[in-house]
Amino acid sequence: MEIPCHLLTDSALEGLIEEYVTREGTDYGQSAHTLEAKAKQVRRQLEAGLAVIVYDETEMTCNIVPGESLKNK
Repeated sequence: MEIPCHLLTDSALEGLIEEYVTREGTDYGQSAHTLEAKAKQVRRQLEAGLAVIVYDETEMTCNIVPGESLKNK
């Protein structure tokens, strides 16, 4: 289930983004970025629809995925 980012409180959205950008294996290219810069980048992608928040009802977890991944389903 897709969750529009504007429906989350600021603190919930910030927490989800922070959890996402601190995961092992999250790729930001070859240059190093600060946690704050990564979070801002993800927030911009969410606001632009380039990334979306999805909730897995079976696992009861949220994730951030590329927006195009949902369009291909």
